[in-house]
Formats: sequence, C-alpha cells, structure tokens
Amino acid sequence: MTASKLLVIQPDESDPIGPLGDWLTEAGAELDIRLMPDPGLPADLDGYAGVVCLGGGMGANDDAAHPWLADVRKLLAKAASTRVPTLAICLGGQILAVATGGLVTQGDQGPEVGPALVSKKDAAWTDPLFADLPLMQDVLQFHNDTITRLPAGAELLASSPRYPNQAFRFDRCAYGVQFHIETSPEIVLDWARQSPEMAELTRPDALTPENLARVHADITETWRPFAQRFVRLVSGDLAPAADRQRTLPMA
Repeated sequence: MTASKLLVIQPDESDPIGPLGDWLTEAGAELDIRLMPDPGLPADLDGYAGVVCLGGGMGANDDAAHPWLADVRKLLAKAASTRVPTLAICLGGQILAVATGGLVTQGDQGPEVGPALVSKKDAAWTDPLFADLPLMQDVLQFHNDTITRLPAGAELLASSPRYPNQAFRFDRCAYGVQFHIETSPEIVLDWARQSPEMAELTRPDALTPENLARVHADITETWRPFAQRFVRLVSGDLAPAADRQRTLPMA
C-alpha cells in the first residue's frame, strides 16, 4: 500500500510539526515538510494527497516582511477549490481563511495564550473529522490575530467565548483551526521565552513544565485520533463531508 503523501508547509522555524507529525506518519502518511521561505513551494499539488499548513509568528497578510505568504495563500486556495484535503493550524488556519474569502484581524479582546478548551458547534456532530471529538476539546492557544469573519459558506465547527471562529471547514475537506494541536511542552516554553509579554497574560501556573505535560497528554488523547482520521480522509478511506444542500428561496 502506497503512503498518502502530505505537503507540510511550515511558515516559521519556531513552530515545527511536532507530535502531529508522529501521529500522521503512524497512520500511514508520508510527509514532505517545506520550511519557508526555502526551498519554497511546489508549483502545483500533483503527487500530493493532502496539505498541512502550520503556524508562525507573522500575520496572514504580512506580505511586506514575508512576500512568500502570497504563494502560500494561492496554494491553499487551490487545494480548497480542488478539494485536496487540507488541515491548517493557527496561522495556517488564518491563511486558509483569507485565501478562501474570510477576514483576519488583530483580536479586539487581546491575545489568547495557554491551555484552553473549545466547544463543538452543531455542524461538527456530522463532520467526518470532528464528529467523534468530545464536546469540549483541550487545545493550546498562542495568538494575537484572529479569524474575524469566516469565508462565505464555511461551516463553523468549534468555538470559544472570547473568539468564536475557532475551527471551520470550507467546502467538503479544507479545515482551519485557530488553536494549536501540534505543540509539545518544549515548543510552548520556547514561545513563552521568546514572547514574555504574551506569556504574562495567562495564569501564573499555566505554562509550567508540569502543567504543560498534563495538558499535552490530554491534547494527545483527543487529537491523535483526529490526525488518524485526517489520514483516512486523505487516503480515501473516509468520505469527506457531504455537499451542502442549496435550496431556492420561497416564491
């Protein structure tokens, strides 16, 4: 059986694929990881069964400092429009949202930082990837910007009180999440050291090694099976979401 080949876009050296990469390869995926800006992106998605886009410290529209972001948006738009299964995380989710017509701005309620919970929305209960998740899911937050408006027609899959657009699906199989599931305690501790002003915004014990180890055990329990389902979606073993029913207005 041939492994499902995934293009993994890594916008920032500080946010590697981490445990998520292990979960994907355990499920049978082959990963082609591209740390931006070099060696760059492939010209097209021929030969790839799916796409993963990770997070980073830049903004989704920060083309002046990172001109290659335009190529990432273009590739994610192409993946979404051609129904190549896509999983985009934090900055990746924001880029996917912008690429498909949504809006990303600086969060008006301040940064979200540290261990958190998000909750499933109605559409998640029938979604191929989200249906089997618990009602409340452990995640890791570390962002200033937020998805202010979802792309037209996107399904909201998870939410939180401060910022409602925590996870969405565009069309049948392009997924964006605002939070992190790919981190390890070491990665988060590095972020806290690099951005102490953000780390100070969470409760004092939230980012200790002991608490992060406990939180990441919970994240693994929830999101490892999710990653396995994504590989099944990529390989064709799991059917994508059904087309949304379009009805004509009443006469």
